[in-house]
Amino acid sequence: MPNMFTRPFTQHPAAIGESYLEHMAVAGSFAFWLVLAGCAATVHAVVPALCEKTASNIILKLHERMTQRR
Repeated sequence: MPNMFTRPFTQHPAAIGESYLEHMAVAGSFAFWLVLAGCAATVHAVVPALCEKTASNIILKLHERMTQRR
């Protein structure tokens, strides 16, 4: 039974059918791709001819992944 110390780490993952470690892996993967999209957007901001669709393509793929998980 979760107590007040473990609840913040286990309540949300359990609500979506994942263990803490499974949730960490999935969330970490999303974080990695979001940082990469941010880097691509920054490169594009400085040199508009580069990474024209990289960030938006990553976001679209992440959205697809997230909506398929529901």
